[in-house]
Amino acid sequence: MKRKALGMGVALTATVWTGCIGLAQQSPPAECPAEGFQGGFSRGCPQRQFANPEDISGMMAALPEKPYATPESLRHVLVLCRAVGWVHSSIPLASKMVEYLGDKTGAWMTTITYDAAAITPENLKGYDAIFLDSTTGEFLDDPNDKAATDLRRQALLDFVKGGKGLAGVHAATDSYHTKGPTPTGEWPEFNEMIGGFFKFHWSYPTLIPVKVDDPHSPLTTMYPSRGFVMVDETYTFAQDSFSRKRVHVLTSINYAKMSEEDKAKEPAAGRRTDGDYALSYIQRVGNGRVFYEAHGHDEKVYFLRPFVAHMLAGIQYALGDLKADDSPSEK
Repeated sequence: MKRKALGMGVALTATVWTGCIGLAQQSPPAECPAEGFQGGFSRGCPQRQFANPEDISGMMAALPEKPYATPESLRHVLVLCRAVGWVHSSIPLASKMVEYLGDKTGAWMTTITYDAAAITPENLKGYDAIFLDSTTGEFLDDPNDKAATDLRRQALLDFVKGGKGLAGVHAATDSYHTKGPTPTGEWPEFNEMIGGFFKFHWSYPTLIPVKVDDPHSPLTTMYPSRGFVMVDETYTFAQDSFSRKRVHVLTSINYAKMSEEDKAKEPAAGRRTDGDYALSYIQRVGNGRVFYEAHGHDEKVYFLRPFVAHMLAGIQYALGDLKADDSPSEK
């Protein structure tokens, strides 16, 4: 049986993913959005904790039949959905993806929470990995309780460094950093552990050519080695926050294939000088493992079989069941 949730509640054609173009990002509504609003909304509105049934159906049709590796033991994944900054409407769907992936493949059991108070040393003893579901802002912090904030932060670091796993999707990197064209990290230990922090994103309907950096990895077997095209809100990292000397890159933007018009959409101030825009990667942190995927903004991305399979493989890597080369891409 699954653990009880805490809190309330495609085809690949040639080199282009079809069915992945979602609704254009809308400006935050004047009032809190009604059910069915896609994209997201800024802070101040309560997080909805239930995905639309039609989105769940689309996601379930994309689920793989079996895991990439046989679990070494009964695994437990804690999905944390708390967003303090921008709140993505895809958060409830992503959490259900993790739950249903575990249920269908038998790879893990899932607990879903919107409460950062779940991140304590005692509670984390029951889990093998944490999944950060588009967590934004200071998602672990209690502004009225510094002791609780410090406890949660240290618990997360100790959990991973001590040998457990961390996986994150999309806005998990839009956390603990300043704003503006040249942001700086506010919690260096977390910024390094998750691999970088948000600087800029390409919006709909930009076609992003994706390069498979490691076609031999078991985490990229679902992708054509020649690459593909993705349509989603595509995150990029501040220049000094991401480094191939620290992480093992799985996929990245094929920047050489982007049009000059699309490249120009990124503000000149703070633009990366190396043309290196990683999308998914893994790394070792202490004795633990970290997996991150930058896409996952729009609900329709979760209807894509290769994307969902990539998430399955990434979480199994974080759990320690799927072995992969996680040495830094640059020595």
